[in-house]
Amino acid sequence: MLKTRVIPCLDVRDGRVVKGVRFQGLRDSGDPTELAASYEAQGADEIVVLDVSATDAGRLAALDTVRSVRASLSIPLTVGGGVRALEDAGRLLEAGADRVSVNTAAFEDPELMERIADRFGAQCAVLALDATADGAHGCASGFQVVTRSGSRRTGVDAVAWAREATWRGAGEVLLTSYDRDGTRAGYDLPLIRAIRRGVDVPIVASGGASSPAHMMAAVEAGADAVLAASIFHEGEWTVWRLKRRLRSAGLEVRR
Repeated sequence: MLKTRVIPCLDVRDGRVVKGVRFQGLRDSGDPTELAASYEAQGADEIVVLDVSATDAGRLAALDTVRSVRASLSIPLTVGGGVRALEDAGRLLEAGADRVSVNTAAFEDPELMERIADRFGAQCAVLALDATADGAHGCASGFQVVTRSGSRRTGVDAVAWAREATWRGAGEVLLTSYDRDGTRAGYDLPLIRAIRRGVDVPIVASGGASSPAHMMAAVEAGADAVLAASIFHEGEWTVWRLKRRLRSAGLEVRR
C-alpha cells in the first residue's frame, strides 16, 4: 500500500502566498520560495503552487515564481493557474513544474486534459476539481462542479466530470471542497467518498483541514494524499510534527 502524502499548498497572488476563506478575503502569508524551502526541510512530500488570480486575469501562472520555487526544491512540484492550452502546460513544465493542474480550462475544453496527457504523460496531468453541495440538487452525487475560483456554478455533477477527465487522461484529482475551503471544519468526507467511488486515480483532498484527525478521516474516506495551507502558514503545525502525530495514530506516511 502506498504511503499517504502530506502536501502544503501555496496559493499565490502577485508573487506572494495568500490565504482566505472560500477563495475570498485573501491575506498575505509570505514568500512562496521561502515557504516552499521551509516545508521541504520539515518533510513535505510535495508542494502545490496555485496562482489564484491567473485565470480571472487571463494569464498563465507567473513563470518567475515557478522557477524560483523549483530552484529551492528537490521534491515534486505541482503548479496550476491560467492554463488554457497545451503550450501553457509545456511552459510550466519547462519552468520546473513536475505536474500541471488544470481546472476551468479543462472543464470548458475537456479535450485539453487529453492533449496534456498525450503529450506529457498522465503523471503530469492533474485535474483540479472544485465542488460544492450548494445548489447541487440535480446532481446524482449531491455535488456540482464550480469553476473560476468558485464564482461559477456549472450544474454539472462532480463525479461525472471526474470520470470524464480521468478517462481523458488525468492521472490525479486535486479535489477541493469549496464549502470547506479555509473554514478549518475538516475535509468534506461525503465528497471524497463520492469521487473515490467514481475514479481509480489518486485523490488529493483539499479544503478545511485543521488537525491530524481531519487528515485521518480524509484518508479513511478514500484520499491518497492530504493538502493543507493555513495550518502550516500560520505555524500551528510543522509538517514533521503533523506526520509524527499521523504515524502515532497508525497512518502510513513517508519519513
